[in-house]
Amino acid sequence: MAPRVLNPQVKSSLCGSTFLDRGSIEEQGAPPPLRSYLCLTIFTCFCPAYPVNIVALVFSVMSRNSYYHGDYDGSRRLGRNALYVAVASIIIGLLIIAVLCIVHFTTMAF
Repeated sequence: MAPRVLNPQVKSSLCGSTFLDRGSIEEQGAPPPLRSYLCLTIFTCFCPAYPVNIVALVFSVMSRNSYYHGDYDGSRRLGRNALYVAVASIIIGLLIIAVLCIVHFTTMAF
């Protein structure tokens, strides 16, 4: 494997791909909007599917970090993953609540 040459004009994303920095932000235009879904992932922390919603929160924070480091494609990808995992966490949490309610109300003694 050949050693990489450190060049200040080349930046790498989280997935390892590199792209050439072609100037300042003023020359490139406005950056795309940040979509990290942090509020949704914080809301999912109240669902009873704890390992899944913690993963969604981690993806959301990683998305924000990528955005502030200038990796907009990585930020968009991680934000989309945070959204998918957060929705899965909500669905899993609602299923857990429904199963617990069914078990509780069908085993009550009259």
